[in-house]
This record gives sequence, C-alpha cells and structure tokens, in this order.
Amino acid sequence: MAKKVRTPPPPKRVQAPQKRETRRAAGVPTRPPWFYAAVGAGAVVVIAAIVLGVILLRDNGSSSSKSQANVASYNHLPGVRKTKAPWPPEYQFLADRLPPLGLTTLPQEAVNTHYHSHLDIFVNGKKVRVPALIGINTGAQYLTQLHTHDTRGVIHVESPKANDHFTLGQFLAEWGVFLNSRCIGAYCNGLKWYVNGKLQAGNPQRYTLQSHDEIAIVVGKPPKTIPSRYQFLAGE
Repeated sequence: MAKKVRTPPPPKRVQAPQKRETRRAAGVPTRPPWFYAAVGAGAVVVIAAIVLGVILLRDNGSSSSKSQANVASYNHLPGVRKTKAPWPPEYQFLADRLPPLGLTTLPQEAVNTHYHSHLDIFVNGKKVRVPALIGINTGAQYLTQLHTHDTRGVIHVESPKANDHFTLGQFLAEWGVFLNSRCIGAYCNGLKWYVNGKLQAGNPQRYTLQSHDEIAIVVGKPPKTIPSRYQFLAGE
C-alpha cells in the first residue's frame, strides 16, 4: 500500500518591514522608551526655564534691563543698516524690531516717564542729521517710547510706565542704524563717544539715556568743539 503524502501547511504570513518615514507617519516610536522619558524630563526643565524668564522680564520695571542681555543682537535685527549717512528712519521692518528691543507701539504719547536727551553725530568733523519721526510711524498711526519729532536731535523718552529707562542702543536700532563700540553705520574710523562733554568708555549701545543728556558720537576727525550741553526748549 502506497504511503499517503501529507500536504504541508501554508506558510505563515510575514509583515513587510516598514520604512522609517511610514512608522513616523503612523505614530510608531522609532527610539527606545528611555529616550522619550529623558526628552520629556528635559522638556519640563526647558518649559520651566522659559516661564521663569517671562516672569523675571515681566516683573522687571526697566525696559532697558529687559533688552540689555540682547544688546549684541541689535545689529542683526531686520532693517538695521551698516551704510553711510544719511539714514532716514527705517519703517519697513520697524514693527519686527520693536519686541526684541523692549519697545511697544503706543496710540499716543505717554507721560508717566517723560524726559528728553539730545544726540549729536559727527563724521570727520561734519554733523550728521538725526531725522524727524524716528519711532513714529505715521502710516500705521503709532509711536513708541523713544521718538523724535524734528531734526534737532532731541530724543523724546515717554512711557506709560513710571521710572522706565531706555538705552542709546535701543534708539539707534529703532532708527535702523548700526552701532557698537567701533562703528556707527559704515563708519568705523576710531569711534569715540561723549556724554556732557566727557569721553566715555565701553559700548555706547549700553548707555542709559538720562534727562537733558548731551550725547556726542564722533568718528574720524573730531569737530572743533565737543558739545557739553544742549539748550532744550522751554518745557523739554
């Protein structure tokens, strides 16, 4: 009698390996569980640090202090120009520069903090005009805490917060002009700066504007006289 031939069972179905992109798209983890646990813990730390930073900035009463740590980034903001004078106010990217500068848009002038400083700029002995309407966007109908109304070089410091303070670096970056310890705009020939006639050291970006300051930035050949004071109008 012939031996009966057994029919082999059908082969088991094997799932084709998924590509990495398919697994990601399907929400399947591609890393070991410990990785996600570590990332989760790190994310908590990062979020906590961000919240703490926001609280510290919110509770700090000085707009100058808020942006001091970022002073090196001013010259990388959109619209800041390292070019030769004249420098008209730069409006195209003004709204983008304001938040990192610690400045805000205001519908009208505020007087809880209200004082004025004066800025002179000299390049090879010639005075460079500080234009009107820096920090005042007439098209969008707003102004900021730092602005000019005319071409005298008077910086109006006006904030809705009491005892608010701002720096020369904030004003120049708002204007859209490059400034550091060596250069203003495209001029880097031995920059010096003075406050009330006295030569200063360090980075002028960090200088906090004070009431009735006379600030002079000098590049190249100096003028015959470094101004030590400015005659403000009555009430300024």
